[in-house]
Amino acid sequence: MTKQILVGGVPIGGGVPVTIQSMTNTRTDDVPATLAQIRSLAAAGCDIVRCAVPDMAAARAIGKIKEDSPLPVVVDIHFDYRLALECVAAGADKVRINPGNIGGEDRVKAVAAACRAHHIPIRIGVNGGSLEKPLLAKYGGVCPEAMVESAFGHIRLLNKFDFDDICISLKSSSVPMTMRAYQIMAQESDYPLHLGVTEAGTVRMGTLKSAVGIGGLLALGIGDTMRVSLSADPVEEVYAARDILKAAGVRRDGPELVSCPTCGRTKIDLIALANQVEARLKAVDKPITVAVMGCVVNGPGEASHADCGIAGGDGEGLLFKKGEIIKKVPQERLVDELFALIDTL
Repeated sequence: MTKQILVGGVPIGGGVPVTIQSMTNTRTDDVPATLAQIRSLAAAGCDIVRCAVPDMAAARAIGKIKEDSPLPVVVDIHFDYRLALECVAAGADKVRINPGNIGGEDRVKAVAAACRAHHIPIRIGVNGGSLEKPLLAKYGGVCPEAMVESAFGHIRLLNKFDFDDICISLKSSSVPMTMRAYQIMAQESDYPLHLGVTEAGTVRMGTLKSAVGIGGLLALGIGDTMRVSLSADPVEEVYAARDILKAAGVRRDGPELVSCPTCGRTKIDLIALANQVEARLKAVDKPITVAVMGCVVNGPGEASHADCGIAGGDGEGLLFKKGEIIKKVPQERLVDELFALIDTL
């Protein structure tokens, strides 16, 4: 089991449920726009939000954002340690930093001291695309072992200044490399791990790569918090993260949809039906399994594990609960009847 850190009261590690993170893409110094996006992320199921802090204007906005944010706020710092100090003073809940890119050890010491004084954890963010040159020379390029060694180098630097309230991420755009780096890290340390596949891509490919990389690690029992990185509205990252957690079987805080592929027996527009049910399930927070099956031949039987579901027929379908058929329903009323049943569960 990993050690536990607290991010604005939200625990990470130590066996608690895996948390979902995302990152705003508004200008951080545009406080109203940033807060509006944070509220949207919270409504979608996000647990922790990160804001980029590229300059002092952004750093000075963190205090105002913190005042009204429904989520703990992590600040993303690169190069300028003074931005970290400003954010810590403003009440940031966590600092994401790469200790190797903010200058001399005196600057790392200053950030560590400020975070320790305010009881703020630090995430060491190792990225395969920005490893230190000596490590690239040692290993002949980017590899999981180089990423892990980089992380331990940063850990030792923070430990040198009496700081150990640390979370680690080891992200690459390569799924196999990312997975192996996290597996090595999990074997060699007990720091909580922030999972992610960086630069994953658009909604479709990015979700697939994240599902394989993050979901694969979660299924192995590795990972304490996660962010799905997509070239999309950040809310899509949260939806994808929730689906990955469900698919990996590690978190159940809402409905799960199961649906069968179409085949020659299908006499109903199954694809449209499944999409309609999936859209309406976003407003449901019950931890139930809902099935949308293409035919009545084996639909209820194959989906007997589902709490409820519908199976299509010719102009009509079946409404069922725990594999037991409740009644036949006209095709145009199938979805409404299903959600009426869901309301009773």
